[in-house]
Amino acid sequence: MSFESPLLEIIATTVADAKLAEAGGADRLELVTAMGEGGLTPSVGLIEAVVDAVAIPVNVIVRPHSRAFVFDADDHAVMARDVNAAAAAGANGVVIGMLTPSREVDTEGLKRLIDAADGRLAITFHRAFDEARDLHEALDVLLRFDAITNVLTSGGKPSVLLAEDTIRALLRTTEGSTCTVLAGAGLTADAVAGFVARTGVRAVHFGSGVRVGGNGLAPVDREAVAKVKRLLAQR
Repeated sequence: MSFESPLLEIIATTVADAKLAEAGGADRLELVTAMGEGGLTPSVGLIEAVVDAVAIPVNVIVRPHSRAFVFDADDHAVMARDVNAAAAAGANGVVIGMLTPSREVDTEGLKRLIDAADGRLAITFHRAFDEARDLHEALDVLLRFDAITNVLTSGGKPSVLLAEDTIRALLRTTEGSTCTVLAGAGLTADAVAGFVARTGVRAVHFGSGVRVGGNGLAPVDREAVAKVKRLLAQR
C-alpha cells in the first residue's frame, strides 16, 4: 500500500524564511507579519517578493489587527481589499478567520471574503477556530462552504499535542469533504511522527517548532524543517 507523507506547512515572515523553508522541504508556506501578535497581513511587496522567490504555494494571512477575531464592517472591507491584493500578487491562497461576539463563526463576514476571493484562492480558516464556543459546531458551519480547503487548529488547546482526541474527532467529521484538518501549534520535530501516527492527520503546520532555538521571532531553521520532513516521510 502506498503512503503519502503528510503535507508540511511552515510559517514564513521574510523572504529569507521562505527560501529556507523551501530548501528544507516545506510543501507550502503561510506568509505572515507580526508573528508575535499571532500573525497579521503582510505587505503587498513582501507577498510579491516571496511568490517570486519560491516555487511552493504561498498562503497569505489576512488579519487586519490583533485585538480580537471579531471584526466590524470597516475591517471586513479592508480584508476584502487584502484578499484581492493577495490574489493579484500571485498568492496560492489566503488564511482568514472571524467570529461573532458570541464566539460563533461569522458567516456573513466569511461569505464576503469568499466572494472577494471569487474562486481564485484556496481558503484556510485559521486559529480563530480554536476560540469558537463549540469546535464541532464551528466545523459543521465551515463545511457548508466548499471554498474552505483547510481548517488550522490546535484542537482548542494551547498545544495540539494536548488535543489528540479532539483532532481525531474533527478528522472524522471532515471525512468525504474537500476540507483538510491542518494541525498546528506546539508541534515539535521530536513529537510530530508520534502525533501523526496517533491521530492520522494529513497536514501539519509549524511555526516556532522549526525556528532557531524554538524562538518564534527567530529565523526559520532549514535543518529543523528538513528533520521534520524526514520524520514525516519515514512514517
